[in-house]
Amino acid sequence: MPERVYVLSLSCPGRPGIVAAVSAGLFETGCDILEAQQFDDAGTGRFFMRIQFALGEGRSIGAVETALGAVAARFAFDWRLRRRGERQRVLILASKQDHCLADLLYRWRTGELEMDVAGIVSNHPRETYTHLDFHGIPFSHLPVAPGAKAAQEAEIWRIVQETGADLVVLARYMQILSNDLAAKLSGRCINIHHSFLPGFKGAKPYHQAHARGVKLIGATAHYVTADLDEGPIIEQDVERIAHHDTPETLIRKGRDIERRVLARAIAWHLDSRVLIDGAKTVVFRD
Repeated sequence: MPERVYVLSLSCPGRPGIVAAVSAGLFETGCDILEAQQFDDAGTGRFFMRIQFALGEGRSIGAVETALGAVAARFAFDWRLRRRGERQRVLILASKQDHCLADLLYRWRTGELEMDVAGIVSNHPRETYTHLDFHGIPFSHLPVAPGAKAAQEAEIWRIVQETGADLVVLARYMQILSNDLAAKLSGRCINIHHSFLPGFKGAKPYHQAHARGVKLIGATAHYVTADLDEGPIIEQDVERIAHHDTPETLIRKGRDIERRVLARAIAWHLDSRVLIDGAKTVVFRD
């Protein structure tokens, strides 16, 4: 059964009849709708939808694509159709702090994150991660030398293309991507920021939070854009803290938040549950 289950995600200008037309197209091509979620954004005037359906025995997915193409032309929607369970290739970028990297590898190996790890890229040498198991995973050490950032990013882009990576994850990769690389990875690069955005941007948010005496700290997973830490937010979480916490205890507590927030964002992206709505996202949570 899983090999015949597909996921359709779409967005378009909102107008009556979209749900009826999509449902009819699926019905007429022998599909059984298993799950359907929709959202009409009154602010932007756009409509979003995610449908999970089973293809009937003896039916062709090509016929479904033809039917949906006709509906898409009628309603001018952007759409994506993929087989559920089809594993996407994920390239992970990391720096010295490896807690998110270690967590993603654990969730991947246990099957919680259904993906293929295309490789790991770091601006630190392999020896930084001697306690982690990279067996079978290509590792690339790409240091950032003064004046050589463009060349380093060109190599990252080469690896993205060479590995066929569908998604790039910045797992506490402490380098700012250039506008050019961010544009190339638009909609398929997720970053974890160790702060509850839009507050406390930059390199030391926990120190900023401590200085301000906040009572909550958090983490934010978002798509990368040319504007630093301004990309569409996918997921956030927080934890209460107290006056006796130090920047060090905030960092320790923050690591736990970062791990779970990043993992959820990646899982939802891989399952086509995240649709970009301008500067924000629509997330059809499972």
